[in-house]
Amino acid sequence: MDRRLFIKLSSLTGASMAVSTGLVGCVSNTGSLSPAAFTHGVASGDPQQHAVIIWTRAMPPSPSVKADISWEVASDESFTTIVASGNVEALATRDFTVKVDVKGLDPSSRYYYRFNSADNESPIGQTLTLPTQSVEKVTFGIFSCSNYPAGFFTPYMEAAKQNDIDFVLHLGDYIYEYDGRGYATEHAKEIGRTFAPDNDTELYSLEDYRKRYALYRTDQGLQTLHRLKPFIVVWDDHEISNDTYKDGAENHQENEGDFYERRAAAVQAYYEWLPIRPPFGDARLEIYRQFTFGKLLDLYMLDTRVLARDKQLEYAHYRHPQTKEFDEVAFMQDLANPARGLLGEDQRTWLHTAMQSSNAKWQVLGQQLLMGRMHYPASIFNGIPRKDIPTHVHTLANLKRRQMKGSTLSEQELQLITTTMPYNLDAWDGYPVEREQLLIQLKQLNKPIIALAGDTHNAWLNTLTLEDGTVVATELATPGVTSPGMEHYLAMDDNSASTMADDLPLLVDDLTYCNLHQRGFLTLAVSHNNATATWHYVDDILTLQGKVTATHTHVISA
Repeated sequence: MDRRLFIKLSSLTGASMAVSTGLVGCVSNTGSLSPAAFTHGVASGDPQQHAVIIWTRAMPPSPSVKADISWEVASDESFTTIVASGNVEALATRDFTVKVDVKGLDPSSRYYYRFNSADNESPIGQTLTLPTQSVEKVTFGIFSCSNYPAGFFTPYMEAAKQNDIDFVLHLGDYIYEYDGRGYATEHAKEIGRTFAPDNDTELYSLEDYRKRYALYRTDQGLQTLHRLKPFIVVWDDHEISNDTYKDGAENHQENEGDFYERRAAAVQAYYEWLPIRPPFGDARLEIYRQFTFGKLLDLYMLDTRVLARDKQLEYAHYRHPQTKEFDEVAFMQDLANPARGLLGEDQRTWLHTAMQSSNAKWQVLGQQLLMGRMHYPASIFNGIPRKDIPTHVHTLANLKRRQMKGSTLSEQELQLITTTMPYNLDAWDGYPVEREQLLIQLKQLNKPIIALAGDTHNAWLNTLTLEDGTVVATELATPGVTSPGMEHYLAMDDNSASTMADDLPLLVDDLTYCNLHQRGFLTLAVSHNNATATWHYVDDILTLQGKVTATHTHVISA
């Protein structure tokens, strides 16, 4: 493997994760532990049938190379029955973060865990192991795109109140790499969500990324959700840089240093701060992995961003610099290039093999990008000012409404609503050959399939179809936690955003529902007969008083 696939870690001293034996260990007395404060709470993640990762950060009171702490896992909140325990070092080379892979646990069981130093005890966390065979229902809370300056992480706090959520899936953009003066910072100063002076630039170094994670993890909503629910995570692009691909990123310029070194720093910080168990260890980029929930469902967490993605196409590259004429032939040739992809051969082979051997009823893909065909009327791309796009879309939707009521449209009107183009080449629309190959494989499984997506900051419900129209699966996309959505991009108020959300499903064949202006999260409750998707929208992210005030539900039959 070449340097593109290995991570050049800044520090290789010390194990990245302590591994327990699953037995109650001989925990050192308080006198052998170090003074340390648990400044960022606790977290758990990557549950298995007999194991789970527990996490904390233990900060010594003065500069030090390590802090000695202990950990305990119990079957009850009062810790009268401790099932596993041990000691672990919080190393400066790991930013004083600690991950313990607690093994020997019982399946489908709730556990409580905590950490101790010489002078502090961490908050008590709750976690849950995966079931083995019989399970009636599993409920996921699904999130993406949390931008700190944009607002308080109200959706995390609201989800933490929902006792029926068993596991949290985070589909990426857990942090953003931008500086504190541009994107989504309009209200940052007034609500007290600015960056410290030593972290107010774009992120490049390991120290930069570490400080940004440390700031995000001070949010009480995020801390609370981490404490109460086990997370299963994948990254998207902003954990590294906007529109990342395997050899670079839109937001990485030549004068910003070596891209692979920047990516290595970002990935190391991610592995340090998230309760993830990378399947090949912390020196590798692969994070695609499988979680089995008895015979009910298999969850496949994919990487469509960092590991193998080819560079995105851009419409601007196909316009003549003087005449602005669009070179459709060259564009279509590149779009149909079978060598271009998102997953890479190894990940595709792994996914196909895993799905073929699955004994579970439901197959669920957890990944970053919209897979549905989001083909918008081509006239939208022909120089219409951005602020006028909602009105133009409404005009086109009204043409479609007339047609649906039996009116005959002129040839020009028909062309306006039938000539379409993919609006987001960064999504699966920019990689249609690989998408078709994947959908064919999914169809051959003859099982109910759900594809999850984040990335866009908006809610979407799509039917996934082959090019011939054959229905394959259902796609559910979660809204952003705080990152602004299409309402920001097109300068829409709530009413115009709601109108456009009603209009788009008339113009986009496979689109059933969307919400273009509200922040929130998605829950997915899966049982043997059906899966219920519920979008939860909060009314406020600019104060700590925000609540879930609206929902939308869709039921998928098995």
